[in-house]
Amino acid sequence: MNYKISTEPGARLRIDKWLWAARFFKTRSLAADAVDKGRVRIGGMAVKPAKDVRVGDLVEIEIDRMVWEVRVMGVCEVRGPAAVAQTLYEETSASRAKREAEAERRRTYREPSAALQGRPTKRDRRIIDKLSGGGG
Repeated sequence: MNYKISTEPGARLRIDKWLWAARFFKTRSLAADAVDKGRVRIGGMAVKPAKDVRVGDLVEIEIDRMVWEVRVMGVCEVRGPAAVAQTLYEETSASRAKREAEAERRRTYREPSAALQGRPTKRDRRIIDKLSGGGG
């Protein structure tokens, strides 16, 4: 299939559509929600989903507390395979280093509450109450 990627400096596309085409989000609605929540910034400014992104813009994307800082290299109206999507942006070296450091930190230091699932059992509750000094 032919994916028309525009790399001219004047080329532009809605930010939610670009995020979806660049495969940062699975659906356009997820991309639009992230933009609405302020997790996507163009040039350091929070934007709305209808804001146009242009070739050359610096975009910051926060996904699961991991921040991607990418420069827009091209725009494409349709979502293509990952190989095509990776040509739409170029991650900055500082961003890549921060992301790798954060990923290493997550591998090394596990969140204590990550092992907990659901509500505490009756036994767990008794231990919690005993340790916190609460009676019953």
